[in-house]
Amino acid sequence: MTGRVVHFEIPFDDAARAKDFYRDVFGWRLQDMPEWDYVTVSSGPTRDDGTATEPGYIGGGMTPRSAVNRATVITIDTDDADASLAAVAAHGGEVLQEKLPVGDMGFAAYFRDPEGNVVGLWQDAARPAT
Repeated sequence: MTGRVVHFEIPFDDAARAKDFYRDVFGWRLQDMPEWDYVTVSSGPTRDDGTATEPGYIGGGMTPRSAVNRATVITIDTDDADASLAAVAAHGGEVLQEKLPVGDMGFAAYFRDPEGNVVGLWQDAARPAT
């Protein structure tokens, strides 16, 4: 498990307003993904495939505000989302959303840490759980 922050998500109540704000104020490049009701965010330099060209840069997304995504969420990389969720629960956290597939890219899950923060997990599809 890398444990690195690999993604962020910003919830919105009004998609057009949120997209206009971040595009106009920070110059973010945004791409709608209507099949998932999601907007991908490139806040830094990327290749044509969307991967970062600078070490340490992470991209993100914007999503409708929901019971899970009420505030900005960081997402942590893991080799095994199920094992990470089990460890979260064993250490006083609360699983909010079990591992779910995200197309053929990988799997996402969400938990609340003991301090009340919602955090995402990402398991890349190319790295199956052991």
